[in-house]
Amino acid sequence: VAYFTYFEGGPTGQTLGKKALGIRVIDANAGGPIGYGRAVIRYFGRWISSIPLLLGYFWMLWDKERQCWHDKFATDYVVPEDAYPVR
Repeated sequence: VAYFTYFEGGPTGQTLGKKALGIRVIDANAGGPIGYGRAVIRYFGRWISSIPLLLGYFWMLWDKERQCWHDKFATDYVVPEDAYPVR
């Protein structure tokens, strides 16, 4: 919990894996970091996303905003890191 909260809620919005893939988590409304509170919501939302046969993860395949359930819970997007540079 602490790992994902610290890195996804921090200023870069990236875990080590996201950094390697060149993606980051941003606030859906402001385009900046999501903060630690919403990073915790996002973490526990992953559990909910996985319960019904990973349906919450596959949801992005047909969602018009390309969000998984845990993204919707935390009101965030996962974007390429160069789309919204860290300020």
